[in-house]
Amino acid sequence: MRSPYILILSVVATLTIAATEAPRPRGVGPEFAKYYKDSETFTCVSAPSIHLPITRLNDDFCDCPDGSDEPGTSACAHLSPLSPVSLGLTPSDDKDTTIALPGFYCKNKGHQPSYLPFTAVNDGVCDYDYCCDGSDEWARVGGVKCEDRCKEIGKEWRKQDEQRQKSLSSAAKRRKGIVADADRLRKEVEDRIQSLKTEIQAGEMKVKSLESDLAEAERQERSKVVKSPKGLSKMGLLAQLARDRIDELRESLVEVRSQRNTGKARIAELEGILSTFKEEYNPNFNDEGVKRAVRSWEDYAARDKSTIGDDAHDRDIDEIIKPDSETGAINWSEWEGPEESDVDVLYKFEAYLPNSVRDWLDQKLRDLRVILVENGILAATQSPNGESKELEDARNALKAAQDNLNENNRQLTTHQEDLDIDYGVDDVFRALKGQCVSKDSGEYTYELCWLDKTKQKSKKGGSQTTMGNFVSIDKITVDDEVPPDGKGLGSGERVALRYENGQHCWNGPNRRTLVVLACAEKDEVWKITEEEKCVYRMEVGTPAVCGVGEKKEEKPKDEL
Repeated sequence: MRSPYILILSVVATLTIAATEAPRPRGVGPEFAKYYKDSETFTCVSAPSIHLPITRLNDDFCDCPDGSDEPGTSACAHLSPLSPVSLGLTPSDDKDTTIALPGFYCKNKGHQPSYLPFTAVNDGVCDYDYCCDGSDEWARVGGVKCEDRCKEIGKEWRKQDEQRQKSLSSAAKRRKGIVADADRLRKEVEDRIQSLKTEIQAGEMKVKSLESDLAEAERQERSKVVKSPKGLSKMGLLAQLARDRIDELRESLVEVRSQRNTGKARIAELEGILSTFKEEYNPNFNDEGVKRAVRSWEDYAARDKSTIGDDAHDRDIDEIIKPDSETGAINWSEWEGPEESDVDVLYKFEAYLPNSVRDWLDQKLRDLRVILVENGILAATQSPNGESKELEDARNALKAAQDNLNENNRQLTTHQEDLDIDYGVDDVFRALKGQCVSKDSGEYTYELCWLDKTKQKSKKGGSQTTMGNFVSIDKITVDDEVPPDGKGLGSGERVALRYENGQHCWNGPNRRTLVVLACAEKDEVWKITEEEKCVYRMEVGTPAVCGVGEKKEEKPKDEL
């Protein structure tokens, strides 16, 4: 631990050195004091070849091309890029005319020091926002005397700054909670991906097994010997199939005629509309589109039209669609009589065999039939009642397993893509995604939905307007003043959200919104502006960006 005597000696030494240093000229900040140490001559900051006697410092005449000889007057204010060009002044080709100093330095004891633009020095106005000590009007132009208000201004500023610091501290704590939520959500996604991979692996094995089961069920189905339904002969079965097909075609013909009649009615209606249009339109109305339409209708009306159906044709169709029982064209009962088949004989033959022999013979015959069917020697038979329950169950089980596998693969792809999405530093916006914050402004309510959409809603009702869909997270540089309540962007690099491809603007582009974020204790839309037609800018406070992209500036100390 250092001795208190050593600390006292250090303080005394520092005060002694400070006392021996020459006081800074009026308007010079501490960071530029090293250029003004000489008590006899002054060297221009950006033009070291120019030396001036010390008496020409702050003599209200601009001698240095960079204005560094007039830190406490407005004599060199014309060098500032914010000042208008003065007549008779031309830039030198070999001299640097960039102003060397940031402005007139106000010490502001009891508050924070700052720089005032040179144009405001001795202009007869008390600029308390910059110089609360009134030092900018030292010449008392026009009898103006600016009193020192730094004590009360500094006190109020420190009070507001204390509130801002408390708010920022609370915002930082809230951000930690949001980041914790984002980590939890990301972990849930990662865990779900692992479980899906396990389920997919098991699902693939299950599908492979069920495919084998289905193949075996189909093989067994092909080995079955199917009897003709209702004891019909081969000719009777063929006649029944033909009868069913004819009934199906008869129903289709009825449906086609109905559609034809509907089409004829619509064509007649449209032709009537066009005929009326041709008769009633004004030929003097100079609209080329209307004239072309009329000419096209005249050409259409002049052409020969094929007749779409007539009475004789309809009578023929009426005869065709009558049931066979009414026309007597075919007597199906003659062809659908029963006939004992070879299969019946086979079944009767098996009845006389012992059980063991019958089972062995049945299996051999089924195996032989499968071989013949698979080699194209015999045609596969189909049951009149469709697939057997065993085959249907096997097919349904395979389909269910395939659907479940496809769904798991889809979810896996979605979750993996989600992990690749940029949710900002610490994945913080993952926890906010889909949440919305709104603000009333004039006739509208504006709504920001994190990483989703920006919207504009009229207070008078009606549909809402999409001002943009989320595209990306970006960073931009801002340079704004922070109001006393702290609801402002300030200066530096800020996180920005880009929302594009909103609803199309009448006679303009698709709407888009740039959402610029700054640290705040809670989510809040501060300001909405339309920078150009259908191009919007939102300034939003949120704890999600506290400490992100903000360079910590050294807090200036009070001049004491």
